[in-house]
Amino acid sequence: MLPFANIAIIGIGLIGSSIAHATRATMPSARITGYDSDPAVRARVIELGFCDDVSDTAGSAVTDADLVILCVPVGVMAQVAADIADDLPDDAIISDVGSSKESVLAALTKVLAGARIIPAHPVAGTENSGPDAGFATLFHDRWCILTPPEGAEEGDIERVQAFWQKLGANVEIMDAKHHDLVLAVTSHLPHLIAYTIVGTASDLEDVTRGEVIKYSAGGFRDFTRIAASDPTMWRDVFLSNKEAVLEMLQRFSEDLSALQRAIRWDKGDELFDLFTKTRAIRRRIIEEGQDDAAPDFGRTHD
Repeated sequence: MLPFANIAIIGIGLIGSSIAHATRATMPSARITGYDSDPAVRARVIELGFCDDVSDTAGSAVTDADLVILCVPVGVMAQVAADIADDLPDDAIISDVGSSKESVLAALTKVLAGARIIPAHPVAGTENSGPDAGFATLFHDRWCILTPPEGAEEGDIERVQAFWQKLGANVEIMDAKHHDLVLAVTSHLPHLIAYTIVGTASDLEDVTRGEVIKYSAGGFRDFTRIAASDPTMWRDVFLSNKEAVLEMLQRFSEDLSALQRAIRWDKGDELFDLFTKTRAIRRRIIEEGQDDAAPDFGRTHD
């Protein structure tokens, strides 16, 4: 049995288009309606054909939906919610894919008072964006975290959980505040560091950009992949999850200062112990299927 028969996807970038592809592959009888604020994106989605219908307005996209997924930057969640409020069916479940959850839940609850809101965060993505970037297997064996508000109907939670499981995701349920703290460590802070490192390399006066690009070793190259992520999305993530990000950034600054002291005073044992501990974390990530152990991070060298 399908968890949902009519799915509206608002925002058709990497995640939105991947949800559409994955839904079509796993639940072919479900009807998918898409909407994007960019007319060029709507035209491209029609060309690609992975939605059954593409609406000209957000409101018209949700009129028959039993599941509405907001795949837009977290900074515009409230505005998009206002755009669909008058056309939203009473029995529709509202969800999203934002990387911060406490602010999203607050925004949706304020604008859509009384609506059935089950926020979600699929922890998956690439550095690419736009409707051409999506693919059906993006969520396979990746985690999707649901952060339902207190008092949410258990049946609504189960339906959203079943939907993501059909797309191939593993589902975890947690409190929105705890989610934001966890993701500040595992996602938001690494992106902030990547943006900073790539920016620092670009601004060095004694090293040309050509040399930075030409002699990039694996470490810097991997940072550039992260730093190529959508700038609008990540600007909004940092601002919407400000408290947790600043808390983790303070902790990181303290640890970085300790590392500086260890290098300055030739404390090799401290460095060795730290690197041994972090290496073990990498092994656990591989063991839990969140990456593979292929040499050079699975890169091909044809």
